[in-house]
Amino acid sequence: MQVAELLDLDRISCDNHSASKKRVLEQLSQLLAANQETLTQNQVFDSLISRERLGSTGLGHGVAIPHGRLKESNTTLAAFIKLQEGIDFDASDNQPVDLLFALLVPEEATDEHLQLLAQLARMFSDEALVQQLRTAPDAQSLLATIQEWQRQH
Repeated sequence: MQVAELLDLDRISCDNHSASKKRVLEQLSQLLAANQETLTQNQVFDSLISRERLGSTGLGHGVAIPHGRLKESNTTLAAFIKLQEGIDFDASDNQPVDLLFALLVPEEATDEHLQLLAQLARMFSDEALVQQLRTAPDAQSLLATIQEWQRQH
């Protein structure tokens, strides 16, 4: 499965105004739980925050990949938020985070989870792509940029 296949325009927020790590995780939870009959925003938030307590998912260079697992779900979901201004996310380089790609996988999907995280790590290590995402004017442009990058790689 490709990362771009997991995203749709309903789960992308562009130029978001979150001011804290907790608030952006709440917003990601809301995006992930939307239109999911078996998931609540609270379940998703609990999963994401539990993972954050193990160590920050801030990769550095302004990027974070909050992720979690849910036994209540059998569907892999993703959401993307581009913040208007970076926030403290306890990243390894102590830089503020402004690009967040959240991933939620079924509890038993260990291999898929690791493969998707590896794809995201490769994607966000591409400085040109990260710059394109930062300058994308809207959700449609963000999605198209990710889809194009995946086609080329």
